[in-house]
Amino acid sequence: MKSLMDGEYKVKLNGITHWIRVVGSENNTMPLVILHGGPGGNHYVFERTIGPLLSNSRTVIYYEQRGCGRTEKPSDDTKYSIDLLVEDFKSIQKWLDVKKVDLLGYSFGGELALEIALAAPTVINRIVLSGPSLINSEINKMVQITGICSVVDIQLYRQMQDVLKKVLTIDETYNKIWELADSKTVDLLLFENQEIAKRNREMWAESNLVNTGLMYKALKKNPVKIPLLDRLKEIQQETLIIAGAFDRNTGISISTLIHKELRNSEMVLFNNSAHFPDLEEPDKFNKIVHEFLEPLL
Repeated sequence: MKSLMDGEYKVKLNGITHWIRVVGSENNTMPLVILHGGPGGNHYVFERTIGPLLSNSRTVIYYEQRGCGRTEKPSDDTKYSIDLLVEDFKSIQKWLDVKKVDLLGYSFGGELALEIALAAPTVINRIVLSGPSLINSEINKMVQITGICSVVDIQLYRQMQDVLKKVLTIDETYNKIWELADSKTVDLLLFENQEIAKRNREMWAESNLVNTGLMYKALKKNPVKIPLLDRLKEIQQETLIIAGAFDRNTGISISTLIHKELRNSEMVLFNNSAHFPDLEEPDKFNKIVHEFLEPLL
């Protein structure tokens, strides 16, 4: 790794000025690159919660994807695709001047981590997936539909029942269910502990970083030609999958599907967590990740 000091960097790569942050460089370990979710999210909460636990003994690299958080937005709203996100990662890896990195991707970041491993297999050492998604799959949409319906109050559930009774495609049902969901519903969907949900929402507000929705729209409109699930057997890297027992957003279903298709993976269940085990069970998350990335000899 080049002699990078801890700090924030703004680096022009692939026509986009990317925000990159280095923490824990004094540990001089193989870099652990963190991939955020969304699509269209950012690292603000992760940096202030589980991040410091990880960087106590690891060199941690954060970067925010094109059009996300503190990274520049493309001039063309359609310039979002899995291929472009993978090329951005490759450029960042070359800028870091490292031969290999570990990846930790949460939510959509888990899905992106797998795409990166497929596109740049010689660069990736080990992979950690926390609540990984398969955003364009019908099963991921069905998991969310079921999850939302399971947490709302009876009045809202009746409205959602009316939607479910109609003869609609899964996409149409999914969109209409999300139109009915309010912020309380989202918190109940994503978190088992609503005090943590409240703090998470406070950090969202103080970050002043907004998900424009542009990346999700572009990725939905232009999905990958061959679904990720059909390519997972090509991935050789050891992979740890972390799943919250109460994850209603991507669910144990998606983690299990990915686990079954990967050649070399293990799956750990977090019994007191929903979609964000890193926030709901941070000490266990930190311990499990460190043990996986640095196994005892």
